[in-house]
Amino acid sequence: MTQVALPVRASSNESWLSQLMDALVGLMEWIGPIGAGIAIALESVFPPLPSEAILPMAGVTASRGGFTLAEALLWTTAGSVVGALALYGIGAWLGIERLRRVAAKVPLLHPEDIDRTVAWFRKHGGKAVFFGRMVPLFRSFISIPAGVTRMPLWRFVLLTAAGSLLWNAIFVLAGYFLGESWHIVEQYAEVFQVIVIVGVAAGIAWFVFARVRSLLAHRRRVGARD
Repeated sequence: MTQVALPVRASSNESWLSQLMDALVGLMEWIGPIGAGIAIALESVFPPLPSEAILPMAGVTASRGGFTLAEALLWTTAGSVVGALALYGIGAWLGIERLRRVAAKVPLLHPEDIDRTVAWFRKHGGKAVFFGRMVPLFRSFISIPAGVTRMPLWRFVLLTAAGSLLWNAIFVLAGYFLGESWHIVEQYAEVFQVIVIVGVAAGIAWFVFARVRSLLAHRRRVGARD
């Protein structure tokens, strides 16, 4: 196998994350498309690893003859499915009853919150798994409720593979056709990621506010009756 030097993101701060990225690049250089699959499997389980940086490297390598474009897409999609299955297994191990017991002990949460979430996922889980594979953060965590609700494994794998293939293809093809300029796509992906994170943070803040307000109102009603 021809070894190809992959472009890495220049960084003046050699953090643990940049060191880990360098290690994944080395893995890709060493064992080719299988290394890309392993890197994406790790990204699926460990969201701080940026798929928008790993995937274009696989595309750049394919454009230089390190392996074929089909191999890059096949192995990165397989890696996504393997990582998702690991989180699905965690969700299946947790189960609904264990989560209800945990929710009963966590401030501001109720077992009924788990019931509502499970009911929603059973109704919309297929769309959530498919489109969730194309949304930062949700790419990983959407596999857990699929395991909790025991979505049929064949359906989970099919939807995960389809959604992952679309997401992976965007960045692998960007690396393949843009080469050293693939950072252009990464910049837009980072903006999208920030929007998602801000949206999630706003949703959590609103949930906490609404739940605290409801709790205080309940205490006032109880105090008025006493």
